[in-house]
Amino acid sequence: MPTEVTDAIAAQRTELGEMLAGLSEEQWDAATLCAGWRVREVVAHLTQPFRISAARFLVEMARSGGNFGRMADRTARRDAAAMSSAALLAAVRDNVTHPWSPPGGGLAGALSHDVIHGLDITLALHPDRTVPDDRMSLVLDAMTPRSVKYFGADLSGVALIATDREWRLGAGEPLRGRAQDLLMVVCGRRLPAGLLTGAHAARFTA
Repeated sequence: MPTEVTDAIAAQRTELGEMLAGLSEEQWDAATLCAGWRVREVVAHLTQPFRISAARFLVEMARSGGNFGRMADRTARRDAAAMSSAALLAAVRDNVTHPWSPPGGGLAGALSHDVIHGLDITLALHPDRTVPDDRMSLVLDAMTPRSVKYFGADLSGVALIATDREWRLGAGEPLRGRAQDLLMVVCGRRLPAGLLTGAHAARFTA
C-alpha cells in the first residue's frame, strides 16, 4: 500500500504541474472552489509543506494564535503575493516525490490534501477533468467519520450517492454526482452549476 500511495501522490503532483504550466497569468488569478483564494493562493498553500521547516510551521502557528485555518489563509495570501506563478509552479514540479504527510494523516492524508486542492482548481477551471479511479479509491478509502467531521460540512438530511462508482455517504434525500464532486461537498465546497443533481443540489452549488 505505501508504494501504491506514493506513486499516486507523484502522479497527482505531476499532472497538477502539467495543468498549471498551461495556465495564462489571468487564469492564475482566477477564483477557485476554496473561498477567497485564487489559483495562486491554492498552490501556495498546497506547496507550503515543501517550502518550510517544521520549526517555521510552529512559528507561523504561534503568530496566528494556534489557529490553523487563520495561519493557512495568512501564509497562503502572503506567499502568493511574494511568489511569481513560475516560482509556484516550480514548487510543485520540484517536489513530486516529497515525503511530507500531515500530522496523523500519513501518506493517504498527503494524497487527499493534493487531490482536494487540485480539485479546488480544476473544478473551477476545467470541470470536465477527472481524477483517475484508482486515485479516488485511495482517497475515499481513507475517509473516516473523523475526517468528515473535520471539514465541518452540514450534510444533514442528505445521502451522497456517486454516479461513477459504488460509493455513498449519509442518509436522507439523494444528492448525486461524480465521486470527486461529492468529495468536495464533504469538504464544504460549493460547486459549479450542473455537477450535482437532487433536491439539495442548490444547497451545495455556487
